[in-house]
Amino acid sequence: MSRLVCLLFAAWAWLPLASVAWGAGRPNLVFIFSDDHAYQAISAYQDPRGLLDTPNIDRLAREGMRFDRCLVPNSICGPSRATVLTGKYSHANGFYNNTNSRFDGTQTTFPKLLQAAGYQTAIVGKWHLVSEPTGFDYWEILPGQGVYYNPPMIRNGKPVKHQGYVSDLITDLALAWLRQRDRSKPFLLMCHHKAPHRSWQPNLKYLGHDHDRQYPIPETLFDDYAGRGKAERQQDMTIAKTMTPQDLKLVPPKQLTDEQLQAWNAYYEPRNEAFRKANLQGRDLVRWKYNRYLHDYLGCIKSVDESVGRLLAYLDEAGLAENTLVIYSSDQGFYLGEHGWFDKRWIFEQSLRTPLVVRWPQVTKPGRINDDLVSNLDFAETMLEAAGVPVPSEMQGRSFVPLLKGPTPADWRKSLYYHYYEYPGPHDVARHYGVVTAHYKLVRFYEPQFDYWELFDLEKDPRELTSVYGRPDYAAVQQELHAELGRLRQEFKVPDPDPAETILKPAAKPGPAKAKPKRKQAKG
Repeated sequence: MSRLVCLLFAAWAWLPLASVAWGAGRPNLVFIFSDDHAYQAISAYQDPRGLLDTPNIDRLAREGMRFDRCLVPNSICGPSRATVLTGKYSHANGFYNNTNSRFDGTQTTFPKLLQAAGYQTAIVGKWHLVSEPTGFDYWEILPGQGVYYNPPMIRNGKPVKHQGYVSDLITDLALAWLRQRDRSKPFLLMCHHKAPHRSWQPNLKYLGHDHDRQYPIPETLFDDYAGRGKAERQQDMTIAKTMTPQDLKLVPPKQLTDEQLQAWNAYYEPRNEAFRKANLQGRDLVRWKYNRYLHDYLGCIKSVDESVGRLLAYLDEAGLAENTLVIYSSDQGFYLGEHGWFDKRWIFEQSLRTPLVVRWPQVTKPGRINDDLVSNLDFAETMLEAAGVPVPSEMQGRSFVPLLKGPTPADWRKSLYYHYYEYPGPHDVARHYGVVTAHYKLVRFYEPQFDYWELFDLEKDPRELTSVYGRPDYAAVQQELHAELGRLRQEFKVPDPDPAETILKPAAKPGPAKAKPKRKQAKG
């Protein structure tokens, strides 16, 4: 008998008899997942720049719980999605990076367990795990990264073509599935948005949403990376140097219809012409790029927030809200100009920390804020416990249902292990691993050409500008964190050295007679 079948028999035996009749007393699960959504761009998190109002995501926070320390174990798209499905670290689920990893769909995932325990399961939107989804009664996904306008999709293995804006279409498909579902069963809906992933192409109706606002710049926009090491200085993810003409909307997307292109050009071309005439240089050019970036990025989020509102409205209208656990999160954090960067990948704060708001009526008191260390490593376990399905011992996270119900358990985690693998690769962020606590962060960059340690005091240096590694006054803290890092690596059975399948080869250099290739847009 397979391990999965054994687990399911155990689940059925464990459930109260009253709930074995599918749907009785078990909550529906709606998991809304965006791509690269920075917590700074959710108004419930009260970023001092006041970047954008997100009333619908804020509603979830107001009616449920806002988590302020939800951290990811590998800050990049595909690995994060694999972690959500499996409740495991990258080295345990086999999906390390976006370059050569492929998700093994035969392994245990929480949708499979829910499906076998009587839940209807569906996923709509971004998948980004190469193999086809398993464990879902219905799936309609974007191939690869997907596109913003008129996206092709794959529906239960068959290609389909849509016309419209991707966030609207994903929401339409999710609502259509909810309306035709078997109403005698509880359901899991995973609604996965492409937005606001690079290259940040807003819905045409939201072009000009900010009325050419000049956004407050972060204090570290012109960071010189003094006080940190070679890896931070040699990355390729700055607003100043890395953004392409496509990122900056100096050229339009290829997928637009003639009508869409007309609306696109009506907004961007007058502004692009003014930009060209201004011939900006130095910091003035960086500021222009920063403002163009935020207009586009935040415009994408307006559609995501609108989607959340549409889904919540349906739950209200259908009388499902009281018995539905709704989770909103993103695959990781994202830089909005902090340290001069966009993108993610680092163990550092804006990359490491992802938004998480959860509403569970009759279980979670409204308006609560939690600062315990939680992770997307915990999402699978949480949804399984909420549904009354036992959590497999192989999963490496921990259900945060106790946090949703009341006081923090005394044995809740005080540290989190982090590990990033994709090097060499897009943005040239070196491999590193580390441990994070409430007050400190210990990091090791372990590529031979880097190979150094850093230690950050998050209370005294919340912007993570100066490593204090090796300072005598931090000797005791340093020793303690080294011990904790070693303990976590042993507990989670982290391979050392990295497995062969994680080793990436540098891109081939063109010969002298060949033209220099254009910069490729980063994956993930």
